[in-house]
Amino acid sequence: MADDLQPAPVRPRTRRGYALAVSVAGALLVCCAILPWAGLEARSALIGGGVANDMRGIDDAFGVYTLLAGLLALACGLAGVLTRPRLAALALVPGAAAVLVVVMFVTHGSGLQDRISIDLGEVLSIAPVIRIGWFAALACSVAVVVLAALALFRRS
Repeated sequence: MADDLQPAPVRPRTRRGYALAVSVAGALLVCCAILPWAGLEARSALIGGGVANDMRGIDDAFGVYTLLAGLLALACGLAGVLTRPRLAALALVPGAAAVLVVVMFVTHGSGLQDRISIDLGEVLSIAPVIRIGWFAALACSVAVVVLAALALFRRS
């Protein structure tokens, strides 16, 4: 009877905070690949308006690679949540690849529309623009790298 009154031994608790954060960052990276990344914008002060042609991330090969990297980071994070938290550190590889691919999207471009820039003052202005989806994809891919490194080097 006395054995029943003693508290159960405390098991070491594994925390999975960084692994869960890697999973969330990977899922957000997948969502960012669907957002508009770039566009071609034409404005005219004569008519008081403008026209824009946007390109989503998945419309280009670099966006598809980013989508795949986000899915891999999500899988690594979920593996860390469900099994060992250090498995989330494997997301360093797809996260670093996503950073490179997102930067290459801007530096390499995808055709003539990325290189056109015409400014005729008040009459007409045509220029390529970077949309919010590209910045969000860059931030999420950097977050995947940082969180995966924290999952490797820190105990959460």
